Amino acid sequence: MSDTLESEYPEAAEYISKAVAEHGEEWVLENYYQQLYPLARVIAMPEKEELPFFDDAEHDTMSESERIEMYEAWAEYRENLRTGTSFSE
Repeated sequence: MSDTLESEYPEAAEYISKAVAEHGEEWVLENYYQQLYPLARVIAMPEKEELPFFDDAEHDTMSESERIEMYEAWAEYRENLRTGTSFSE
């Protein structure tokens, strides 16, 4: 992990480093918004573009509105699982 990331996001750097060690950089980049970025609710997390191994030419990122839409869909899905309802009900 880069010194900048560790100094700006000390708590997040620990989680990101562990994920890289367990799964590799590509996995982290592919699963960042689903697996790591939700930690931003409790700790400061860098944007995907701030990761030292992110490359604009090779990797995509989501806009804030796309992330919100994804997280809202997950919340609705979890609520449907909790209540036993479906989208059509």
